[in-house]
Amino acid sequence: MVGSGSISRIAPARARGRLRLLLPALIASLIVIAPIISLAMIALTGSMQDWPHLMANVLPGAVRTTALLLLLVALGTASIGVVTAWLVVTFEFPLRRTMSWAAILPFAVPPYLAAYAFADFFHFAGPVQSAIRALFGFTRPGDYWFPDIRSTWGAALVMTSVLYPYVYLTARVVFIMQGRNMADAARTLGASPWRIFFRVLVPVARPAMAVSVALVLMETLNDIGASEYLGVRTLTFSVYSTWLNRGSLEGAAQIATLMLLLVFALLLAEQWARRNQRFHAMRSSHVAARPPRTRLAGWRGGFALTAVSLPVLAGFGIPAVFFLRYAIRRIEYLLDPALGSAFFNSVVTASATALVTVTAAIAITYTVKIARYRPAGVLARIAGLGYALPGSILALGLLFVLARLDNGIDAFSRETFGVSTGLIFSGTVAAVILACSIRFLTLAEGSIRAGLEKLPPHLHEAARSLGRTPFESARSVVLPLMGPALAVAAILVFVDTIKELSATILLRPFGFNTLATYVYENASRGVVEDGALAALIIIATALVPVALLSRALMGDRDAQL
Repeated sequence: MVGSGSISRIAPARARGRLRLLLPALIASLIVIAPIISLAMIALTGSMQDWPHLMANVLPGAVRTTALLLLLVALGTASIGVVTAWLVVTFEFPLRRTMSWAAILPFAVPPYLAAYAFADFFHFAGPVQSAIRALFGFTRPGDYWFPDIRSTWGAALVMTSVLYPYVYLTARVVFIMQGRNMADAARTLGASPWRIFFRVLVPVARPAMAVSVALVLMETLNDIGASEYLGVRTLTFSVYSTWLNRGSLEGAAQIATLMLLLVFALLLAEQWARRNQRFHAMRSSHVAARPPRTRLAGWRGGFALTAVSLPVLAGFGIPAVFFLRYAIRRIEYLLDPALGSAFFNSVVTASATALVTVTAAIAITYTVKIARYRPAGVLARIAGLGYALPGSILALGLLFVLARLDNGIDAFSRETFGVSTGLIFSGTVAAVILACSIRFLTLAEGSIRAGLEKLPPHLHEAARSLGRTPFESARSVVLPLMGPALAVAAILVFVDTIKELSATILLRPFGFNTLATYVYENASRGVVEDGALAALIIIATALVPVALLSRALMGDRDAQL
């Protein structure tokens, strides 16, 4: 029989054990939330001398432009994503199987690269307007009207072209797992395909569509390269411009705080939509018993193929051809020391970010798994907020935190040792690595959590029963079995860091270029073609996770594709 003294000793020991388990998630959540708190404090307690100028000349136009851009992108991605998913799931037409995975290729193209390619493609001297002039005999710009790509609608076209796969993938999964069975039932009652689409499939996919569109809008808010190049003054660009052009950190913090409210509103909308999101997988026998897709022949098949192909050609084909053409003309830039340095910096930064992020994700995921303690899950969700933060906002908030940390270390070193440490974190590569780790922690955590859930549920308990500590159990038993999940997580973080621009361009050290900033600087000087090789390297690198995702999709049975 255990005495009261033993019980009193066990309870504090158990509490200390839980606290130790919570430590990784607690540290990660504090690192993620610190820039947000710092940003809000600067905005609320700082000087308001720039506020009249911002309210009169910056915010009204920026808010209108951002709202219109978000509306156009939401409508565009939802329409294209849902229609293409419906076509490849419901109908059989030429090249359907190929297009079902090719539709995700635009994922490999960052918005800022697409903006550079679209601006050239739709320019007066580009192939589209040149064809119009040749066809109708026009000679001057005044002879005809053509919409200006350097506008809000142009930015919306760019964003829609490369971000619609978010909606396509989500809608496709819903249609496969739920929609086809409902559609089959409606078809037996004599409903037409269009009636089934609008009355059955769209309502079924609506919650998933809301979630994916919210992610699209967060990515739109994160962009700075495309909107700046196309001359669209969004809130994100206003943060950047107020900080660097006006030299007002406080004004930038106040705009960034306004953007944070918009981001949190999108997060709440996503959570509200997710509450109704349910997937019910069908047994394989049921899948095999499903009737075949409706075969589209003749012009109908050609129309379906065209409808699915056009978004792929726009989001992936135009940028790939544009940069390939210029890369061939600039092949000598392969020997450019600046390009070599940018490539090396990108690889080192992305590798370090992948290592830090995957390590943190392992600690958080394993903690939540073995602790089975509600605060651990709450802390893990807080740590995952970084992905929702636009890079410019994260960079601004992180700069404040790191500057205070550097000042504190420097003051302590001066008083204690009489030596100035200078900048240790802010203005160094460490700041870029930390910002990217915060942003992409959710990607790594999701992949590792999925891998951990595939392992036997009592594997950890079995290792602990043999006397292993939680660390030993993870190192010798769990992690060796999770090699593929860890590799996927590292690849995802590596590639997203290679593509990242908005945080990198604000936090990088002086004279430090990655491939993304190398392309951005050339575009800013009006010589996009000089950065074509770097752009192709970015796209080629980003094709790796797209290929992994395509392989996963093609690994399903054809009946489910």
